[in-house]
Amino acid sequence: MKYKSTVGLAALFVGLLATVASAADSAIPAVPAVAATSALPAVSATTSAAAPVDPMAAINSGDTAWVLIGAALVMLMTPGLAFFYGGLVRRKNVLSVLMQCMMLLCLISVQWVLFGYSLAFGPDFHHFIGNLDWIGSLPGFGLAPNADYAATVPHLAFMIFQMMFAVITPALILGAFAERMRFGPFCIFSLLWATVVYDPVCHWVWSNAGGVPGFLKGMGALDFAGGTVVHINAGVAALACALYLGKRKGFPDKISPPHSLPFAVLGAALLWFGWFGFNAGSALAAGGSLATTAFVATHVATAMAGLMWALMDWFFHKRPTILGIITGAVAGLVAITPAAGFVTPLGALAIGIMVGIICWISVTFVKVKFGYDDSLDAFGVHGVGGAVGAVATGLFACVAINSVANGGNNGLFYGNPGQLWIQIKAVGCSAGYSFVVSLILLKLVDLVFKLRVTETEERIGLDLTEHREVGYTMID
Repeated sequence: MKYKSTVGLAALFVGLLATVASAADSAIPAVPAVAATSALPAVSATTSAAAPVDPMAAINSGDTAWVLIGAALVMLMTPGLAFFYGGLVRRKNVLSVLMQCMMLLCLISVQWVLFGYSLAFGPDFHHFIGNLDWIGSLPGFGLAPNADYAATVPHLAFMIFQMMFAVITPALILGAFAERMRFGPFCIFSLLWATVVYDPVCHWVWSNAGGVPGFLKGMGALDFAGGTVVHINAGVAALACALYLGKRKGFPDKISPPHSLPFAVLGAALLWFGWFGFNAGSALAAGGSLATTAFVATHVATAMAGLMWALMDWFFHKRPTILGIITGAVAGLVAITPAAGFVTPLGALAIGIMVGIICWISVTFVKVKFGYDDSLDAFGVHGVGGAVGAVATGLFACVAINSVANGGNNGLFYGNPGQLWIQIKAVGCSAGYSFVVSLILLKLVDLVFKLRVTETEERIGLDLTEHREVGYTMID
């Protein structure tokens, strides 16, 4: 049983690689023969005007650099998340969290290239998911732009930018079950979840291949950088994991506090820094004002949410804490994500206030009231914060920031109450799908591989029992 999950994961990839290898030759475009130079007739001004347009001419070097920098920043967020979560667990489990995050950086990157990107952004299949036309490759190897997504950067640049979103989303979930899931089943669950939950929801919200939108995008839902696709999706799946696996032994009375708050602060700082790539990078262009407004909105909402959390702790618990202010900052980053490219700086401040208060209540009172063990508040921050941000987009969105022609719209406070209802429906659809399918996947993986560690393994710690490593050398 110990190695069944590893064998299962390897078998999945062997089959996938065989499929891609068999299709590789058909993905290579034929190279037309070129006649000798001396045989070519002189080209007149008239005939040169009829020459085909070079698709590469649309590529803008500044936009391409911005998208690639954004991809690198979002990639940094996954190690940042590893430090943030790793600092919050007990010392005996710090390496298990770091390993889970690093494994997902590798595993989901491979999944995305093989078939995940095609499922998420490929040609539409009934407005639910993409087909497999782009499996293992992109038309022309992705060197030319795809105007359905980003008209001024190579398609491959857009693909790698979106890959980093796909990587960090399942990593967010592990905050709910930290310290109690076996590593092999974790890998299999994450791979399946990325394929049957993340990829379809991503297609619903962002796909536009061939000008055919996914069903939530077609409905008019606004999600600039992933409030629905990333945070609600992962946050609700996190709640499903916490409920399915049950509480840690000794929760809540005998669970030790975070073993390294400096680690957690470092992780939060890296997340804040990387989030500028997450949100401002989603403008997909360096020119114009959209990247700038998204950058500003991201920072001010985050600052306000961190401030509100500190003030709430100060008022109700008599002292502000570093754990509180970094948790509030992350909640602000989450909430502004769907709204960053649609709201003014004042709208971003309002979203920061809302999410700082609501997520503080969720983590401080709601979790205690219902008694579920969301280890690192993945649901309380990402699920609840993502929902707050998505709904608030329906309040504060403004066409002065992002025009209708560019995919924006006005929200309730700018004369369009219908947008608020669309946002609420989008939240409900993504949350409901993620919760139900996540529970099904948990049950299936548990039946075959046994998800939860034993009581003895949990007491010893996952660093030793799962990886035979320790994070710290202790001198007795």
